[in-house]
Parts: sequence; structure tokens; C-alpha cells
Amino acid sequence: MEEHEDNVSIPEFNNLLQADPNLKKYENDFRRRYDMLRKQVLLLEEAEGGVDQFTRSYRSFGVQRLPDNSLFFKEWAPAAEALFLTGEFNGWDKFSHPYSKKEFGKWELTIPPKSDNSPAVDHCTKLKVVVHTKDGERLYRISPWAKYVTREEKSVIYDWVHWDPPQHYVHIHPRPKKPKSLRIYEAHVGIGSPEPKIASYNNFTHNVLPRIKDLGYNCIQLMAIMEHAYYASFGYQITSFFAASSRYGTPDELKELIDVAHSMGIVVLLDVVHSHASKNTEDGLNAFDGSDSCFFHSPPRGEHTLWDSRLFNYASWEVLRFLLSNLRWWMEEYCFDGFRFDGITSMLYHHHGIGSGFSGDYNEYFGLQVDEESLVYLMLSNHILHNLYPDCITIAEDVSGMPALCRRMEEGGLGFDYRLAMAIPDKWIQILKELKDEEWNMGNIVFTLTNRRYGEKCIAYAESHDQALVGDKTLAFWLMDKEMYTNMSTMVPMSHIIDRGMQLHKMIRLLTHGLGGEGYLNFMGNEFGHPEWLDFPREGNNQSYHYARRQFNLVDMDHLRYCQLYAFDRDMNRTEDKYGWLAAQPAYVSAKHEGDKVIVFDRANVLFIFNFHPNKSFQDYRVGVEAPGKYKIKLDSDEVQYGGHGRLDHNTDFFTEPQPFNGRSNSMLVNISNTILLTHKRSPVFLLLFFLLNVTES
Repeated sequence: MEEHEDNVSIPEFNNLLQADPNLKKYENDFRRRYDMLRKQVLLLEEAEGGVDQFTRSYRSFGVQRLPDNSLFFKEWAPAAEALFLTGEFNGWDKFSHPYSKKEFGKWELTIPPKSDNSPAVDHCTKLKVVVHTKDGERLYRISPWAKYVTREEKSVIYDWVHWDPPQHYVHIHPRPKKPKSLRIYEAHVGIGSPEPKIASYNNFTHNVLPRIKDLGYNCIQLMAIMEHAYYASFGYQITSFFAASSRYGTPDELKELIDVAHSMGIVVLLDVVHSHASKNTEDGLNAFDGSDSCFFHSPPRGEHTLWDSRLFNYASWEVLRFLLSNLRWWMEEYCFDGFRFDGITSMLYHHHGIGSGFSGDYNEYFGLQVDEESLVYLMLSNHILHNLYPDCITIAEDVSGMPALCRRMEEGGLGFDYRLAMAIPDKWIQILKELKDEEWNMGNIVFTLTNRRYGEKCIAYAESHDQALVGDKTLAFWLMDKEMYTNMSTMVPMSHIIDRGMQLHKMIRLLTHGLGGEGYLNFMGNEFGHPEWLDFPREGNNQSYHYARRQFNLVDMDHLRYCQLYAFDRDMNRTEDKYGWLAAQPAYVSAKHEGDKVIVFDRANVLFIFNFHPNKSFQDYRVGVEAPGKYKIKLDSDEVQYGGHGRLDHNTDFFTEPQPFNGRSNSMLVNISNTILLTHKRSPVFLLLFFLLNVTES
């Protein structure tokens, strides 16, 4: 008998209700989702050798070399009339190697070894699947399980290339432990060089990884790795899900990149795109078997009108096999440490977030508009990943604010470790676009940075790749614009615009880092105020690489101010590494003074003070602090090495008084003009005061 959802028990649902009693009204929705997950897990455990074998179907599908060097080919093409294999190995004969039809839409083919006992298909030679449709069409396709695809220079279409090197890369270094504080460097291999070309995995390994390590980031989020035919899609229109993009090099070179990162203690996350797929047919998944469905829903449900792409059928057994095995493949074969799941909002709702403002009304997150099939797929992914790899990190990109997204499944959640705090960069851009300095609202800034669901971890960021794309501008460019071309030299006095821009660039990042979440993210190059924007070669810009690169050379020039922003970003991360505020409880904000434009908060025994006033410094300014004792400056954004004016005496000691202030037990008087960090000696703990102030006066 079917178990009714009212009888389904979520083991720790009360934990969720304690954090948010308003969710009680939607208990049936939570129960139904949890029951769907439970049933799906049971089905997988009973199927084909259990979850482990099912989610490693890349060992049986596509092409496999057997112990006797025979090659075994297997595909799922339910609508096909016949399947053949062709390639360089048989002189592109379209009929000599037919697949045999099996049940459930499967097709299989075994090719014995050559007379010298070597495999019939040589390493690095081209293959194609020939699909005969019921309508009599003959289609040429790439296996969905292809591990390597390449494109010849003059060609538009990618080719399936058999990848079976004589020696496979062997990872030397173990995975680092999951960091308590996640400091993420969001990176794109292809733009990782100042040269106007597509940069390589090797370039990233030798030239970019040492910079990331030096900057104090302990996690890299790699974009645009899953193969995508269109470079300008930024890696979000996937054509081959199991292939690492060949435009940057070989699979082994990517494996080496990850291995070297691990040797530096850096974990590496894959930006995984399971929310949709490219519409390409000849070198994509679309219409693989000649039908309008196969891996996807039939139109209109199977089409994303805004992205012009195809949408997976997450209820399909074979789609679950494909996508779950894809996650295992990247974890097992390449030793990634987790995933940032792209486009979650599109998956969670039938409306895909199109035209929906998400006011925060809980009714928006439950009921018929929720696509529970894809929601349960996300729960299943998290369940399998965290069970098999306890240190695996999963991050959700969701703009809707779905409750319990980052709560454990046992509590009724979706099981993600973190969500991206997507409102924060929008807020900073809005402020810089629309408000004069004197109009900045401290309360509103603090609200945006602290407005997150209790018990659900957030990744805070001031800007990501989204803000760098053509049509928008980086924070540095919003702040300093064209003056970055002429006035970034240390040989000339700072103009007012550069002075203001430099100070705000540091303060915005540190305020976001300290107050905005339980992890922090930076997009490559933005740490040093990378000028201009990001634009990939396309017809509209004459296929130019001018904006599809990162000018790390700017940091290496001591006479330019970029190295000062770089140094501040580095020391900000290193200081967090020492004191661990990202892993601590959310901050206690003791002041958000609108007249003075001052924000004060403490977190992880660290006191932060920001002065955003456009033209005022403060002498003997009283700030509240919890722990009594003596404080010293630790980090000061007004230091000359960070492009500041060096107006604070770092030998000064600050002593607390037993005078309660702004909700804190003690207080002290400080001078604030830019940004500083103070340490407090009180055995056995070490305390830190960030005295973070803005300087716009000369």
C-alpha cells in the first residue's frame, strides 16, 4: 500500500521549525518532497547493483576498453530505428559496425581487438554514432558519454575523439580537508592570461595557481570546464557533459591543475550546469535519437525560452543515470572537491524564475509552481555526494530565496552546504549607480549584508563574473572609470576620483567579507581592481580577445596602484585565516550611524569599524566592544602599502572602559579616518579590532 504523505516522518523536522516556525504551514510539502526522495533512494539501491554502480554508469556507457582489449560501446537512444558506429578506424563506413538493440532503448556493440591485440580504435582518433530514425533520416551524433571532443580550426562542429592514452594521469596529492572558512577564487581558465588568446590549463597551473595561493584563497571555483561549443556562452551552454573543454588542453592537463592545487591546500569546485543543455544537435545532446525528447521534456516544457536551451526530464530513469553519473565522474576521474550548481532557480520552478520578482512571500516557494521532480533531483544529488564524499562542498546559485535550501535532508532541506548571497552585489552596484556618497544608507547596507536565513550558510561577494560581463562594469570601473587608464601611477599624486575609488574598493570588499556570509567569493582579477569589463570573442566585436583576458601584468608593475589593492585583498584573506570570522556566528552590529556614516560590528572576537563619511574623520569616537582590555591596530586600509595615507599611529594602544555602549558591555575611544584592524591582548585569547575607515580627503 502507498504510504500517505501525512504519515511520512522527517526525522529532524523540528530543528527546521525551531529556526523558522512559519514553515509549519507547509509541512505537507516538506513531507511530500522528503517521501519522494526516500522512494527514489530506495529504487536506486535496488537497481543495477545499487547506488554506487548506477552512479558510475560512465564505466558501462559510451566506450569501454575490456581486459582483452575488445571495445564495448553502449548508448541509450529509445526513439532510434538503428544505430551504427563509424570513424577513422573503419574508413568512415556507415554500416559495417551496427549496434544490437537491447531492452529499454539501449544499444550495444562489441568490437574485438586488432590482430596485434591492440584496440580496434586508436587513441585520439575520431568516432561518430550514426542514428537511423523511424522517419528514415540518418543523423550523425557524438556519444553523450564522450570523454573528449575537439574542434578543428575551420570547423564549427566538435568531433568525438576516442580518449584512451597509454598512460593515464595518476593523482599524487590527497584532497585537502574541507575548509572551515571558505574563501573562493572564481576563475575561468581561458581568460587566465594577459595575452589576447585562449589560455591553457598549463598556464593556469604554473602562473595563476601561485597567485591564488599567495592571495590566501583556499578554494577555486572553475567555470567553463564542461565542454561548450560556443566560447562566448561563458561555459553555460553545455554540449558534452563528460568532456573537459579541449580548447584549454587535454584531460590530463586539467587533472594536473587540480592535483597541484591540492598540493597547495586549495580545494577545487566545478561550476556544474545540470539546469539546462545546449540546443546543438550534431555536437550536443539535443535530439540525440532523432526525437524532440530523449534526455529532455518534449516542448514546450523541455525548452527554456529565455536561454534558448533544452530542459532535462529529471523524472526519467536514464536522465538520472546520466546526470548523477556525471557528478561522480568529475569527483572520481578529475578529483574535484565539490560543485557550484548553476541556474538552480530555473530548476526549482515551472516558471523558471522568468517574470517572477520573488517578494519573499512563502507561498512562492510551495505549491504547484514548484517543479518537485527537479527539486528532488537536487536533493538526491546532495544525498549521494555527501554520503559518498563527506567533505564534498555543494553551493546553490538561487535568486529566489527558497527556504531550507541549505538545511540537511533529515531536517526537510535540500542539502546544499552554501547558497550564493546574490542580493549583495546587486546592492553595491545599485548604490554606486544611483547614490551620491552622502546618500549612502548605513542601515540599508547592513540589512542587505545580514539578511539571510538563520542556519543556512551564505557565500558573500561584492562582485562575481556576472558584474564583470559586457554591459556592466566591475566595481573598480564603476568607482574610477576612465581615470584608471591615466591616473593609477604611484608616480603622480592621487586624483580625488582614484583616492575615493581605491578606499571604497577596499572597504566594500572587507565589509562584505566580514558581515555578508559564511564564505567569501572573488572573481579573478577583481581583487586588484581589474579595469574594464569581460567580453568574449563574437561577431559583435570582430572575434576580439581584447576583453577576454585578465591583465595580471598590471599587478607586477610596482609603479601602478593595482598592487596596493592586491596587497589589501591578500592581507584581508590572511587575517581571516588567522581569526576565522567566516566560520563564526553572524556578527553583532553595534552601530549603523546615518549622520556619521559609521558601521561598527564584532564577529569572532574581531571588532570592525567603517567610516563611510565622504569628508569627515572622527577623533575620540566611542565604539562599543564586548571583551575588555587593550587593543592594537592589526590591519589598516589607510596604510600607505594599500594606497592609503598612513595617518594612524600603529603603536597606539586602545583601552576599554567599563562603560556599556550600543548594546555592548564595554566601550573605548578611537580615532577613525580610514580602515584599521586592532589586536587585543587578554590571555588566553587574542582579539582583533578592525578599525575600518574611509578616506576621501587628501
